[in-house]
Amino acid sequence: MRLALLGPSGNGKQALEAAARFVLEQLRVDRAVYLGVDGALDEVVSAWATELVGDDPTEVAVWARAYQACAEAPPETIDEYLSAEQERRALRTFESLPDGETRAVEMLGGALAVMIYDKALLDEEDMLPARLLFFGKSRSPVIKQVGQRWFLSPGSFDEAGLMTIDDDGDGLSLTLYDRNLDLVRSEQLSLNRNVKLTIGGAGA
Repeated sequence: MRLALLGPSGNGKQALEAAARFVLEQLRVDRAVYLGVDGALDEVVSAWATELVGDDPTEVAVWARAYQACAEAPPETIDEYLSAEQERRALRTFESLPDGETRAVEMLGGALAVMIYDKALLDEEDMLPARLLFFGKSRSPVIKQVGQRWFLSPGSFDEAGLMTIDDDGDGLSLTLYDRNLDLVRSEQLSLNRNVKLTIGGAGA
């Protein structure tokens, strides 16, 4: 499984849009989570869907679009319609945190991961079982291990904004990209260490 973590757009909405296309079309991630709470990714995905299939890209309107596009169309036009609808459905890869206080939970490499916008809102109940703590509220990327827990943030698109986590069954690997989508760091994430180790990053 490959998970993409997208940081808050900040003043880099165009960089967020480019990153969204990059993770879906080139990295082919299984899931992409936006760790901001400003609705920016929803706007990007909505505009992308409209670009693909027209003014009403909702699932409810799929039959209306099919009739309009295919009722009297030649085979090549029908093929184009089906291709566009498949691309629209692929946009389900993206999701956003609904608000600043909601936590999302994922299992990665056999470890519990908690996702939240502001790490200051994490409480003991979040911390005790979690080995991976992903958060969005940080201008700069954060990659920090404290005991057996990793604190990870892709940073905002003012500076960076994109991090991927790969679970290949043997461990977790992290890749960090800058706002221009250039790879700037790769790390293997150990889930078995007890010592405090900081390998880089900055605070919110």
